Amino acid sequence: MKKIGIIGGMSWESTIEYYRIINSEVNKRLGGVHSASMFIESYDFQEIEELQHNGEWTKMAEILSQTAVKLEKCGADFLLIATNTMHKVAPHVANSVNIPLLHIADATAEAILKENYSRVALLGTKFTMQKDGFYLEKLADEYNLDVIVPDEASQDEVHRIIFDELCKGLIFDESKNKLLEIIDNCRNNGAEAVVLGCTELPNIIKTSSLPIINTTEVHCLAAVEKALAKEIKE
Repeated sequence: MKKIGIIGGMSWESTIEYYRIINSEVNKRLGGVHSASMFIESYDFQEIEELQHNGEWTKMAEILSQTAVKLEKCGADFLLIATNTMHKVAPHVANSVNIPLLHIADATAEAILKENYSRVALLGTKFTMQKDGFYLEKLADEYNLDVIVPDEASQDEVHRIIFDELCKGLIFDESKNKLLEIIDNCRNNGAEAVVLGCTELPNIIKTSSLPIINTTEVHCLAAVEKALAKEIKE
């Protein structure tokens, strides 16, 4: 079994899900009392969140790259960044190490294509939904997917719910209903499925008017595939 290195704590709410899903899937596939072999480096998210909203992406790239190097030295065989937003600095992180970085957007695109969807809605932080060559364009340019995002006001609301509530472990029916309304609007605009492109969103949205692509889950399952590749072949 390959050892997984997870850069987590952004937020800890979603990192818990990474740990749970990966271990559960490893046990499901191998049986007995098997669980995953992994390292997790978890940040104080307050510091990361402040850097995000100050636009200090170069600083964050340096921080995550230092962690990636540390995990590689500890013996990790490949890396995960346990959040969608911080994949904005994924190229820098990947270039800092000699082990693979399993990109969440690649796992997401493969899940979308497996279901034969061509037009999907993307919900996440504003950093993720913005058109800046980091997530939207990766899905469109590398996988030829048509990706739509909510209008500006709805983007602001999704962003607020994520940072003010979900990252703090707070779940409110009013916010859930608002998110479902936003998803309904995306369906009316031709979306065939919705990508929950923030690793906290699956904590509040379990079902919707559109089929759900849970980026936390697909990223974890891709990690398990990679970690168990040798066992599966044998």
